[in-house]
Parts: sequence; structure tokens; C-alpha cells
Amino acid sequence: MKKSFIRRITDLTKVQNRAAFADVEQKIKQHKYGSDAFMNILQSRYSCHAFNHIPVSASKLEMILEAGRMAPSAANCQPVRIWVIKSEEALARLRKIHPCYGAPVVLVVGCRNEEAWVRESDGVIAAKTDAAIVLTHMMLTATDAGLANMWIWDFDPAKIREAFPEIREHGVYGLLAIGHPAAGQGKPTELHDQRKPIEDLVKEL
Repeated sequence: MKKSFIRRITDLTKVQNRAAFADVEQKIKQHKYGSDAFMNILQSRYSCHAFNHIPVSASKLEMILEAGRMAPSAANCQPVRIWVIKSEEALARLRKIHPCYGAPVVLVVGCRNEEAWVRESDGVIAAKTDAAIVLTHMMLTATDAGLANMWIWDFDPAKIREAFPEIREHGVYGLLAIGHPAAGQGKPTELHDQRKPIEDLVKEL
């Protein structure tokens, strides 16, 4: 008896699916970082040293902030806070402390030790680690949204707390400058692709 049309289509789909799964390993070998789009985000992200004045859209900024909100924290204590600096007045205050490479939006990432989980064995406070995870989530999401960015660490936290009274009760961990790269200036530096070989980083015990 001949198979029905639907039955034949179903069988063909199963064969195609099995072939696709069997070909996964081969496909991975054809890509530097595999076929996962997330690996391409990691590869394409770089530190932008010059931004133009094109504003960041509200929808992209909202997505970046949501990525920060979704970041995990030790014992889910969520001791991290994010302040959005994008008004001309606020940017002018911040640029007196750090120029932020002319970015139209800068996210100040802070945390409170009092709200963070503490490791009992040695008293290490997880607040800064939690802040780093939040900042990383937002940095990679900005890259995925087609925005250049720069993780800034060379600043005086005390001066930022002084300039922005709303931040005074928190430790300032880092700044994330976000925007569009300036033509000819915002490209990666010669240091961008310099990475230690995997053998120097990974040891199997």
C-alpha cells in the first residue's frame, strides 16, 4: 500500500532532522568559534576609545538594562545598582572626572557590601563579583544590539560619589560607556586580538 502524502512528508522530515544532527560536529569544525551566534558576539566585542554623538535608542538601552537586571548574583542577594548618565548636565559632571571617550550614554555600576552574600569560610564579600557579572551582561548585550562600548575602570570612585549624591551610599565598581563608534577612531586597538594560548590558561587536573 502506498504511503499517504502526509506520511511521506513526515518520514522525509525525520530523515532531514537526523542528517542535521549528524552534521553538527562537522559544522562546528567549519567555524572558528563553532556555529553559536553568542561566540560571534564575544569575538566582535572590543573596547571603543571614541564615540560619535548619535544617541542610543530608548529600546536598545532598555534591553541592555534588562540584561543587567537578569544577571545572577551570589545567593540572589542582588546588591548591584545601575545609574544611567545620559542628560547633557549629568554627562558634563561625569566628564569632569573621566571623559568617557565622548559616549552619549554611560552606565555607572555600583554595589553595597551590606546587601551582598558573604562566604563563611574566609569572609569574602560577593558584591564586586556580582557587579562584574551585571556589567558583563550589559556589555555583551550592547554588542549584540550593534553598539560599541567601553568598560572603564580608571577613575576615582570618591569623586563620582561626590558629583552624584544619589550614588553616595554605594561603592562604585565600574563605568560602561555605550554608543556608536566615531569614524576612524573607535576601532579596536592593536592589543585587541592578543590572547594567551589556551594551554597557558587551562590546566586539567
